[in-house]
Amino acid sequence: MWATVTTVDAKGRPRARLLHPIWDGSTGWIATGRHSFKAKHIELNPYVSVSYWDQQHEQVFAECRAQWADDTETKRRVWELFKSTAPPLGYDPAMFWPKGPDDREFGALRLEPWRIELYSLADLAAGRSPTVWRAPRG
Repeated sequence: MWATVTTVDAKGRPRARLLHPIWDGSTGWIATGRHSFKAKHIELNPYVSVSYWDQQHEQVFAECRAQWADDTETKRRVWELFKSTAPPLGYDPAMFWPKGPDDREFGALRLEPWRIELYSLADLAAGRSPTVWRAPRG
């Protein structure tokens, strides 16, 4: 459930942090600070890398376009998605934003993958290539 999410700062340098995305079909959502460093980075460059790995060294890398959903309806829907999904995938966002989904500091960050790569240590050892999905061009 925890992922390393990397943005690019104003000087073109990568900046990684641990975040807790939740996936609703092929769309990812991150409940996060709307006025954070990542918000400044995404304003300049909307592309982020989201990576997961486990103890068996199975890895998933989702290269995404990130976009803020600032409308009230979407923010409330994302809030409820996090709140109604059973832990450990979901959690109560009120732990961080006690004023609720209308708090100006609460941000709903939408992730739209354009490339996803699945790989594992077992694949590497067997000489197999990663499995790669790419979004249709459009």
